[in-house]
Amino acid sequence: MAKRDYYEVLGLQKGASQEEIRKAYRQLAKKYHPDINKEPGAEEKFKEINEAYDTLSDEQKRARYDQFGPDDPTGGFNGGGGFSGGFGFGGFDDIINSFFGGGGRRSGNETRQGADVEKQMNITFEEAVFGCKKKIRLSVDEECIQCGGTGAASKNDIKTCSKCGGKGRVFIRQQTIFGSSTVQTNCPDCNGKGKIVTKKCETCGGKGRVRKTKDVEVTIPAGIQTGMTLRMEGYGETGYNGGPNGDLYISFICGEHKNFVRDGQNIILEIPISFTQAALGDTIEVPTIDGNVSLRIPAGTQSGTKFRLRGKGTKNPKGGITRGDQIVVTNVETPTSLTNEEKKLFEQLGNVQKAEKKSPWEKFKNLFK
Repeated sequence: MAKRDYYEVLGLQKGASQEEIRKAYRQLAKKYHPDINKEPGAEEKFKEINEAYDTLSDEQKRARYDQFGPDDPTGGFNGGGGFSGGFGFGGFDDIINSFFGGGGRRSGNETRQGADVEKQMNITFEEAVFGCKKKIRLSVDEECIQCGGTGAASKNDIKTCSKCGGKGRVFIRQQTIFGSSTVQTNCPDCNGKGKIVTKKCETCGGKGRVRKTKDVEVTIPAGIQTGMTLRMEGYGETGYNGGPNGDLYISFICGEHKNFVRDGQNIILEIPISFTQAALGDTIEVPTIDGNVSLRIPAGTQSGTKFRLRGKGTKNPKGGITRGDQIVVTNVETPTSLTNEEKKLFEQLGNVQKAEKKSPWEKFKNLFK
């Protein structure tokens, strides 16, 4: 089933501001949260609202959504098969806590996916057309090998938090717009982790993660175009508490060719031909990205005439065997300097045309009589 438009889900117009998006989200999430709304379908509606908010509240995700919509036609080159659909406040518990004063913070020991990384790559015309392998340098957070991500100097330097008993969450009583209520929130002593580090790891300084720079080989598919984005799953930031890594998104800027012009999968080439070739016809050699091919120019060809060379365009970056075409556009060149012999020949041709038929100019003038 096709997804509903995210703006429609939140009851907004496409140009809505971030403040309008946040306001609409909070109202709808509060209305359809399963802990409040027990009607059938409320949970599915709540998930749909969160999915819409997750995309529209992120400027980069929103830009991709505005360009491609919920069903990405580039199939993984602009966002890797859609949007995360996660909850903007970290799940059902955090949503309800944000309304009742809990702060909406994630538990420190919660399994979470690492952050995505976005990079831009410039490639040449040839690299885009034929595909290639290139390396890109990334700086990402990875789990500290020394402490195994715990942030502690040793296992003996990790203690169970006495305030929350290792749960990472505590209950507090607060006064809200709905009256007095007891809400659950992150433990202030351990910051929701349930554990307290008494001595920090010297390698990562207690963070459990270290910044590393590495080179990643990227396989660029043939036919990729400027503006397309390639998703590399798992090459983003390291996840938290055993969660999956984020993804790497690479957007491409493809260089231009001095003669060929790309139009989607088609390639356009303008070729000059002489008066003689245009009038009498000829067979010429035309360059393509695969090499020269023969093209028959029929007699009487005019400037701007287009010829189609089937299958001489680029491949589809999403796969398949169908290639685009090459469109050859003729440009009949007017000679700017003639030899004496050429002048005599053109004069003879002009005299013949005057004697046998009216010139194009004479025909044009007769239209106004």
